[in-house]
Amino acid sequence: MFGLRQKLALGFGVLFLIMVAIGVQSILNLTKLGESIDVILRENYRSVIACQQMKEALERIDSGLLFVLLGDGRSGEEMILKNQGIFEKALQVELNTITLPGEGEKAANLRDLYERYKNSLAAVRDPAASALQRHDAYFLILLPLFGQIKAVSDEILQMNQQNMSDANNEARDSAARARQQMYGLLLIGTIAAAALMAFAGRWILRPIRRLIRSTDEIRRGNLDLVVPAGARDEIGHLSESFNAMTASLREFRRTDQAKLLRVQQATQQAFDSLPDVVAVIDPEGKVEVATASAKNIFGLWPEATIMDLPFPWITDLFRGAFTEGRRITPKDQPLIQQFVQGDERYYRPEAAPILNKERGVTGVILVFQDVTQLRQQDELKRDVIRTVSHQLKTPLTSIRMAIHLLLEERVGGLTEKQAELLVAAREDSDRLSGILNNLLDLSRMESGKGRLEFRAASPQSIAMDALESVRRTAQDQGLNLGAELRGDLPDVWVDPSRISHVFGNLLSNALKHTSPGGRITLSARAEEELVRFSISDTGAGIPAECLTKVFEPFFRVPGRGNEQGAGLGLTIAKEIVEAHGGTIGVESREGQGAVFTFTLRRADRIGNAERPS
Repeated sequence: MFGLRQKLALGFGVLFLIMVAIGVQSILNLTKLGESIDVILRENYRSVIACQQMKEALERIDSGLLFVLLGDGRSGEEMILKNQGIFEKALQVELNTITLPGEGEKAANLRDLYERYKNSLAAVRDPAASALQRHDAYFLILLPLFGQIKAVSDEILQMNQQNMSDANNEARDSAARARQQMYGLLLIGTIAAAALMAFAGRWILRPIRRLIRSTDEIRRGNLDLVVPAGARDEIGHLSESFNAMTASLREFRRTDQAKLLRVQQATQQAFDSLPDVVAVIDPEGKVEVATASAKNIFGLWPEATIMDLPFPWITDLFRGAFTEGRRITPKDQPLIQQFVQGDERYYRPEAAPILNKERGVTGVILVFQDVTQLRQQDELKRDVIRTVSHQLKTPLTSIRMAIHLLLEERVGGLTEKQAELLVAAREDSDRLSGILNNLLDLSRMESGKGRLEFRAASPQSIAMDALESVRRTAQDQGLNLGAELRGDLPDVWVDPSRISHVFGNLLSNALKHTSPGGRITLSARAEEELVRFSISDTGAGIPAECLTKVFEPFFRVPGRGNEQGAGLGLTIAKEIVEAHGGTIGVESREGQGAVFTFTLRRADRIGNAERPS
């Protein structure tokens, strides 16, 4: 049987032999051409350049002698000495590059002439000689030698140029012969390739196209198709295997359809029992399966296309998870508000890709967690904190007033012990008042009632005001307070009274945790859209496990027993910075200080819509 393997071996074998013949011939021709070019470059080019350099150097030496004869001895000597070195170097190159018959004798003659010329130079350059003696030495000895040296150099130059011309003609003839040979081989290869392509279309391509048409029919579900076997080669065996495969598939389809229907029904029932909104989306954006809440609330019915739904953010979630291959949550809209049967509900949307074994994305799962109860609990907590803070503020004010009056001894004298107790009570009441004010500020910021009055402000002015407010405290604690602020920083778009709280809190924390002799530095630098501020210290630092928690309400670093406050300062600072459209973060290593960094928007990047009219 003349099978597919033999057919391919025959076709590719002929092409391989043609390629080998062309390759061998090309190598031989290139080798000959390279040898010819090598003659031009290696054997003659260096000699030609050396002769030209000797002639130029000899002419300049002669010019230097004329300068000496005319009385400019200094310039002449410089020119002679400089070009003597050039001539001798070029002469040595020529002596080492003897490649042509007769060239060695001429080069040796050139060397002898130059030695005589060089030895005769002293007669002209001798300042003790008379002008007539130097004149006779130049015209009677040096000038004839000058002409002889140039003549010999020209002869060597012409010998090498003629040899280069002959080698060039030989290389051109070789290239022409090689080109004719390659044309012939290419013509033979083209004819052979065309013949093989014609036979390949009959032997291979036509049966393969028949198989492709058959597989397309099978892909569309036509399992009753029978592929004609045709020739008794490998493609014929493949056709028979296809027929056997379709017969097996027909049997599997009958048994698997019932099983698949049962699995789909069980999956749908399991989905319907889930309380959250869950939907599986295929790569084309169609819903495959969804929970009852997904259908009723967001219209995610099976076979529906999410691009047609009135929720563009769902499409953005799907595309983000599908293209990036990772879990996606909305950045600008972390919670989605939706009214269900007249009730206000809140959902936290998320999209996760479905990956196969090769880490390819085959679909996306949408999960919208119902966080209505959590949000209500947060609102209740804020209301309780706000109410308790307001209720405590009035009696606390009365207590502070009473302590103040007692310490002023307006209602009678105090013993030393009584005064100490009242001072301690005053400090605790002041601290409690600060905690209540922080709670009220945090409540207002979280509820959006803390209105900000934005305007353009100088970063240098804001930063220096913040530093001045803590400079006395830093001096009392023996700390170095510094600033690194460029004079060309652009203005920032801020509420100065609110942003001063951020500077004050970060500087106050740095003062608390830096030992005497340490340093606190406030710096700022401009970026494309923002100005980035940094406050660094050389204090105790923050443990790595606490870095992600320092901005949480009521969090305090463990082991810092001397700390005061309720742990709300950084939380309020974070709320204020984010309300300004910036970000805040911290970098630290325990025992090596900390660097708090936050950003504020540049005033020159603010649109007219945000500016007050």
